[in-house]
Amino acid sequence: MDSKTIQILIAMVIYMAAVIAIGIIYAKRANKSSDNYFLGGRSLGPWVTAMSAEASDMSGWLLMGLPGLAYWCGLADAAWTAIGLALGTYLNWLIVSKRLRRYSVRANNSITLPDFFSNRFREKNKVIMTIAALFILIFFTVYAASCFVTCGKLFAQLFGLPYIAMMIVGAIFVLLYTILGGFLAESASDFMQGIVMIIALVVIVTIGTISAGGFGAIIENSKSIPGFVEFFGLANPTTVDGTQQVVNGAPQFGEKLPYGLLSICSMMAWGLGYFGMPQVLLRFMAIRDEKELKPSRRIAMVWVVISLAVAVFIGIMGRTLFPVAHLTQSGAENIFITLATSSLPAILAGFVMAGILAATISSSDSYLLIAASAVAKNIFGGVIHKKANDKQIMLVTRITLLVIALVAMIIALDENSVIFKIVSFAWAGFGATFGPIMLFSLFWKRTTRAGAIAGMLSGGGMVFLWKLVISKLGGVFAIYELLPAFIFSAICIVVVSLLTKQPSKEIEEDFEAVKAGE
Repeated sequence: MDSKTIQILIAMVIYMAAVIAIGIIYAKRANKSSDNYFLGGRSLGPWVTAMSAEASDMSGWLLMGLPGLAYWCGLADAAWTAIGLALGTYLNWLIVSKRLRRYSVRANNSITLPDFFSNRFREKNKVIMTIAALFILIFFTVYAASCFVTCGKLFAQLFGLPYIAMMIVGAIFVLLYTILGGFLAESASDFMQGIVMIIALVVIVTIGTISAGGFGAIIENSKSIPGFVEFFGLANPTTVDGTQQVVNGAPQFGEKLPYGLLSICSMMAWGLGYFGMPQVLLRFMAIRDEKELKPSRRIAMVWVVISLAVAVFIGIMGRTLFPVAHLTQSGAENIFITLATSSLPAILAGFVMAGILAATISSSDSYLLIAASAVAKNIFGGVIHKKANDKQIMLVTRITLLVIALVAMIIALDENSVIFKIVSFAWAGFGATFGPIMLFSLFWKRTTRAGAIAGMLSGGGMVFLWKLVISKLGGVFAIYELLPAFIFSAICIVVVSLLTKQPSKEIEEDFEAVKAGE
């Protein structure tokens, strides 16, 4: 290990020590009760709410997956995805946040998403709670796997060590940190990590642009690649067995691929996912005062727009500076690391690398914690052992965290995994399972318990069916599975709700009270 690598490692160790310190500081408060551990006692301020929501949402794919997508096939896919995400973020904060904060209190002070859905419909046998908890467990395990892949790629690229060993080291660190501090520690560290992430992005794009000869030079060079910097065309790398071909030192591309309305709708559909994303929705529930959601929304949007735009441009810029550094789609996700280690002094590169670690930690701790809460609080405490005390729930939580982490590590064993693809499947799962029922629960009084169950089962099931079967037909069926699954779920909610008995008077009174702001 040379001196530069040692300096990078030192900087990252300093960062990791700061994260652990936050966990220790909040551990005592978090472990007072399961309510504090899972939702922080609804005590988050606007800055922490905004930054932790977005940092936990964006994860390592913001610094690796999205730039890697732009590096591999150009602007269109990455840009339309970013636009969809920005719109989805804004609409989620605008129309969902306030009513969910208010409704979660009214619905028996719900502290998890399955809690909210179950209490919203005043169910006694906890069917909604169980279904919601199981879907959370499935999709967050996949999500956690994407974060562990990020850790493995980061450390393997930096230190030249085996991917699997580095992935396991990263997973263990995240697991220990999550067990230690709970939601408060997670949210506080996410605030810091959100700052680190955006600084890392801005630093790299600034230095890289200067090194490339300016913005104009980057665009001019990119135009030489067919479809690379077009919104309605897609670059087409010439590959053999998944590896891009190089002739006379230049990466080879075929004729640009068409990029029509269907492709645009497919990528922008990412924005629909926000309505069902537990790690974001929980922040809405946890803010100390609904009046603080407006400034929090503004903070979140500034962060999101800057981060997404810069991440996409880093991928475009990477092709100019390092055109043949990464010749597979999986390898392309390392372009941010390549830019940082090549253009910055070692110690600064280490702190920028901490930005990737920040993104990974801020997401994976959220995913692990929410998945564990679904099992411990909702299935164990809500269905299996209704008289379970806080000590028993916390024990089950920690056991569940360990099991989820082990399964996620198994999923992440393949070092050729593409982070963007793993995230896209889990994102679709949450968006289609919880997005429609969240909107109908908050805004349609006629929604019934049966409609809610039908919506979750049909949305989550359609994601698997469309991804694994229907999309293989190609053509119009190759659209991102979130869009058809979201629409199908919404239709099922409406049809089943209209065919079943109207909600009880108490449920309708709850709805009207929340609507009136009581």
